[in-house]
Amino acid sequence: MPIELFNKDGHLCLMFTDLCREGGEAVQSNQFLLIDNKTGVIIDPGGNLAYGELYLGMTQHFPPQQLSAIIASHADPDIIASLDRWMTATTAAKLYISRIWERFVPHFCKAGKTTGRIVGIPDLGMRIPLGRGHLLALPAHFLHSEGNFQFYDPVSRILFSGDLGASLGHELEVQKPVTSLAGHLPYMEGFHRRYMVANKVLRHWAQMVRKLPIDMIVPQHGAPMTGPAVQEFIEWVETLSCGIDLMTDRDYTIPN
Repeated sequence: MPIELFNKDGHLCLMFTDLCREGGEAVQSNQFLLIDNKTGVIIDPGGNLAYGELYLGMTQHFPPQQLSAIIASHADPDIIASLDRWMTATTAAKLYISRIWERFVPHFCKAGKTTGRIVGIPDLGMRIPLGRGHLLALPAHFLHSEGNFQFYDPVSRILFSGDLGASLGHELEVQKPVTSLAGHLPYMEGFHRRYMVANKVLRHWAQMVRKLPIDMIVPQHGAPMTGPAVQEFIEWVETLSCGIDLMTDRDYTIPN
């Protein structure tokens, strides 16, 4: 059952959290359905593990065949491995993804299924139509993917942040928003130190998002952050050493 992140004046944001936990082998991931004025888009629809339940869950809120867009933060399998099923039978929607992945994502699909249906997002981002308004595709390159975007909804003031902000742990309550970052850091720190590329890009990101009114940061893995946790997270990652900051000669040795 999806979690309602926002619902006001015909604008609805839903988060699906439990669609790929069966068996416990796959990483937990969130999928998102946004609806405005009878127009719907999905963000990061996930892999084949999530497809069936996401499709069924969506039908209670919006006809999947009428989606106007599939929006992907990057091209990892947990983001769009189900793309062939969406593009083949489910919808005529276009796929929005970084322009550097335009010629890679067809590998997820049968030949010809993506022809004329991929919109390459330029490096500086763009506005993606949604009903009476739009979403902002915000540059988030190397956080963690080379071509990576986050999506900001000006109506709900939610930042859909992809892998940045992710939290992992079997005992984690992903349905419950986090309001204070301190107790949440053990679920976040290891992931961010390994998967984010460098502190330099985190500083650029923090400088950018401080210009936006953000009520909630919702990552692709784990729990949303709201209230004081939003600014606490921005301040935390701004000073975080990660990725290549931590690499030394010891990490590049020939195995015995």
